[in-house]
Amino acid sequence: MSGLLAVEEAQARLLALRRPLGSENVIFSQSLGRYLSQDILAQRDQPSADLSAMDGYAIRGADLPGPWAVTGEIAAGGVPSQRVGAGEAMRIFTGAMLPEGADTIVIQEDAIIGGTHLRLAAADAIRPGQHVRSRASDFPAGARLVAAGTRVTPGVIAAAIMSGAAQVTAGTRPRVAILTTGDELVQPGHALAPGQIPDSNGTMLAAMLGIEPANVSLPLHIRDDRLMISRVLKDLARRHDVIVTVGGASVGDHDHVRGALEDAGGSVDFWKIAMRPGKPLLAGRIGDTILLGLPGNPSSAFVTATLFLLPLVRHLAGARAPLPEVRRAPLAAALGPGGKRRDYLRARLEGGLLSVFDGQDSGRTLPLAEANALAIRDIAAPARTVGEQADYIAIA
Repeated sequence: MSGLLAVEEAQARLLALRRPLGSENVIFSQSLGRYLSQDILAQRDQPSADLSAMDGYAIRGADLPGPWAVTGEIAAGGVPSQRVGAGEAMRIFTGAMLPEGADTIVIQEDAIIGGTHLRLAAADAIRPGQHVRSRASDFPAGARLVAAGTRVTPGVIAAAIMSGAAQVTAGTRPRVAILTTGDELVQPGHALAPGQIPDSNGTMLAAMLGIEPANVSLPLHIRDDRLMISRVLKDLARRHDVIVTVGGASVGDHDHVRGALEDAGGSVDFWKIAMRPGKPLLAGRIGDTILLGLPGNPSSAFVTATLFLLPLVRHLAGARAPLPEVRRAPLAAALGPGGKRRDYLRARLEGGLLSVFDGQDSGRTLPLAEANALAIRDIAAPARTVGEQADYIAIA
C-alpha cells in the first residue's frame, strides 16, 4: 500500500473489482451510446435483391451498345411483372428491383429517348454490370455485423435495423453517485464567504458521465466530517454500483474518505498512483459497490476521471475496450524530460501539432476549458524537440 502503483496496474485492478453488469433489450431510440452485449447478426441479405443504384434504364449487358425498345417501368418498392428480353429495356428508378434478365443500368444522363426507343449518348458510355447493387453486396444473412462490446453509434443503429433487428441487447447502465467533500466548497451560483470556492467538480463529473451509458444521481456535497461521510457512503452503496468521491483522498487531517470507507464496512483495494496530477487516487468497495476516490483539484479530478472513472463505467456497461485510446502527434514545441511520475499534461491538438500548455498547476480550470488533449510524458522520459512524436489522449 505504501508504494505508488503504475497507471496500467491501477486501471486493471479497478476493472477487476467487478464484472460487467447484466444486459437488457433496448429499443433503437434509446440505444445510442450503449454497449452491445450480443453480436448483431444479419437476419436477411442486404440488399435482398439486385437493385438499381441510379435512375435510368435496365438492360442486358450482352445487348450493348444497343439500341433498345423500352417495354415498361419499375419504381422503388415495386416488383417487376415482366422480364427484359434481347433488345429490350425498362425504365427504372433508384432502389428498384432489377427485372429478370437485366444486369446493367443505363443512367439517365447517358440515355437518349426517341418515343419508346433508347440509344446511348456515346457508344462507350457504360460497361456491362454497371450501376447495379447486387444482392447481399452490403452483407449476407447470417453475417456478424457488429461485435458484442461495441458502442452503439448512429451507424451501428442503421446496420442493426437493416439487418432485420427490432432492438439491440445492451449492457445495463451502472448507477453512479457523485459525492464532493470539503468545508470550503459552495454550490454553483451561491455567494462566497472568504476562504470559500465554488464546487465545480461535481457538475464537471456529471457532465463527463453525461455522454456515457450511466444513470447518474445529482451530485451531493458533504462537509469534512468522517462520521457523516461514512453514513452517506453506507446509504449510497445500497442504491448504486459506483460511488465517486471528490476530495478527501489524500493524507491531510481533513482527508476522511479512506477512514470513512472503512467505517462503512468497506475496504481499500489500492491507493496512490505514480501519475501527475492525480497521485492520491483511491479505490475500494463496500459490498458490491465500487468506491473511487478522486483528488479534489479540478484538473486532478478531470484527469483521474478520464483514466479511471469513465473506463470503469464503460466496463460495467459492457464495453469491449473501455480504456481511452492513446494516439500520437508531433510536438509544436520542445518538451522537457519526465520525472518520477507519469505526467498527463493539458494540451491542444491543432493543425496536426500537439501544443502542451505552460501552466500545469492542478488547481487551474482555464487550461481544461482550452484543452482538447492530454499529452503523456512517461516516467524519466527524455526531453523531446519540436516535431518529435508524443503520445496523447483526446478529450472533449
